[in-house]
Amino acid sequence: MSNLPPSGEIPRGAIRFNTDSNKPELWDGSQWAEFQLSTPNLGRSVDTTPGPRGLMAGGFTSPGTALNTIQYVNISSTGNAQDFGDLNVTARYGNGAVSSSTRAMWGGGLISPTLFDDIEYVTIASLGNAQDFGNLLGNVFYTSGASNATRGVWAGGETPGFQDVIQYVTTASTGNAVDFGNLTATTSNSGSCGSPTRGIFAGGRTPSTVSTIDFITIATTGNAQGFGNLTVARYYLAGCSNATRGIFGAGEIDPANSNVIDYITIASGGNATDFGDLTVARREVGAFSSRIRGVFMGAWNPNTNLMDYVTIATQGNAVDFGDMTSVARDIGSGCSNGHGGL
Repeated sequence: MSNLPPSGEIPRGAIRFNTDSNKPELWDGSQWAEFQLSTPNLGRSVDTTPGPRGLMAGGFTSPGTALNTIQYVNISSTGNAQDFGDLNVTARYGNGAVSSSTRAMWGGGLISPTLFDDIEYVTIASLGNAQDFGNLLGNVFYTSGASNATRGVWAGGETPGFQDVIQYVTTASTGNAVDFGNLTATTSNSGSCGSPTRGIFAGGRTPSTVSTIDFITIATTGNAQGFGNLTVARYYLAGCSNATRGIFGAGEIDPANSNVIDYITIASGGNATDFGDLTVARREVGAFSSRIRGVFMGAWNPNTNLMDYVTIATQGNAVDFGDMTSVARDIGSGCSNGHGGL
């Protein structure tokens, strides 16, 4: 790397070339941020509008029938999902997703009774099978992911005991996850999202069903702090965001399914506010987003290949987006190259 003074003396706006990642970086006053040299607009010829690409991986169609498929959509256009490739190690479900503008990554997962610690990645702008990235700190499923342009963070999950571990990787490299800190409580099946600064983890079970929302500062390490509460305590929900607003949809409110969509303002703390309703009450969903749209896909009870979406900056009910390539539940949580953390 270039010779620069210690971080306390680096002027904001300074630029260096990182010889480890082979990419230029900008000092934003607190950290080196990687230049984003790619466009999120990856529309296909059949799309009405080019836009960011959303990906989902894994899941299962019935107990014992897990999927290894990776699917994708153009978030700015509506329509059915397309095949992207396959997971590298095996079919699985309950794996958590993180992404940068160039890479999508899935960590952990389950095909009963076997748990996994594998992290796999794909290059979002291409098509093809996932490759090995490294390993999580241990075998875990139902963990939740949040990310910015530099780091991917997974939090909580089951091993099968409930976990409070937060761990992270640098998305531009490959390697094993590193300890970040701990959630405010052991939690699995939470919904997650983030901004360039904060990662948010909402709801879940501990094993009791909770409404609590935790947040972390992604660029640092340390324990999560309390943010507020969802409007309804639930688990098996999904989250997505733009840089300002996080939204959380679906979930299980024992024993019923939920169609509730909540939202928060990520930069502040406080309780969630009602946003609207999904087209169908359901649980075990996945979600991904662009800076404009949030998309929720799949579910159990009913088993479905449904995708619906909302406009994040407004409030209102979801509308139909299209269909996944197959009916699936417990989908590996979705990710994109245009979410609110980028």
